[in-house]
Amino acid sequence: MTVAPIRRTEPNTDTGRGARQAIRDGLHRGPTAGLAPGYVQGNLAVLPRALAPDFMRFCQRNPKPCPLIGVSAPGDWRIPELGEDLDIRTDIPRYRVWKNGELVAEPDDLNGVWRDDLVSFVLGCSFSFEEALMAEGIELRHIARGCNVPMYRTSIATAAADPFHGPMVVSMRPMTPANAIRAVQITTRFPAVHGAPVHIGKPELIGIADVMKPDYGDAVEVRDDELPVFWACGVTPQSVIATVKPEFCITHYPGSMLVTDRRNTEFAVL
Repeated sequence: MTVAPIRRTEPNTDTGRGARQAIRDGLHRGPTAGLAPGYVQGNLAVLPRALAPDFMRFCQRNPKPCPLIGVSAPGDWRIPELGEDLDIRTDIPRYRVWKNGELVAEPDDLNGVWRDDLVSFVLGCSFSFEEALMAEGIELRHIARGCNVPMYRTSIATAAADPFHGPMVVSMRPMTPANAIRAVQITTRFPAVHGAPVHIGKPELIGIADVMKPDYGDAVEVRDDELPVFWACGVTPQSVIATVKPEFCITHYPGSMLVTDRRNTEFAVL
């Protein structure tokens, strides 16, 4: 008797729900750039309830790096306005668990560490405006290479909200001067997902010694005819966590985001 081979179908990651299901099932691990085109992706910060009001105030004072798009109730892993089936504990490819400011684990899910006092904050992500940039023919090198976007801690201070304070993190995309100007025009329309760049050119002016040595993500080439273009980044809370050293918190692994059911067009200012 001949046994027919088992046919494995590729997961459908063309929608937010499909991307989350693939991640939940362990079928996608790694960066989420390029998944579910047209759907908003978010950064994650999860803190104990006692710290949640202060972190909310920190986000309100720092809308460029920390644009809030969703907040959970204490102990609730759901944020229905971002996705009816969304589960904060399982729907990100890789997490980071921190204790007293130290990174202690990078699990694939949070089932073993979830607590009833945790509040989840989802922050807008620059991956959301990348679709608009690519539609204009602007190359995004990390997507072309299939790697993570480079991210850097800077000398730009965030606005403090006791006890939260620390340096801003930025993401970088190399562009020709003409494309950089166009990128400013395009991303200005997306204030809920970081908006326009915070710096163009001369990385040393914002405390970056070498663009080929990012603090997070992967290095990408900046060619002779290009400028490094820097956007405020939702990894900023991880820089702040290292400074503040809360007793316990959770973040996403840089580049591994929460894919929502919201559409990028909802956040565009026309």
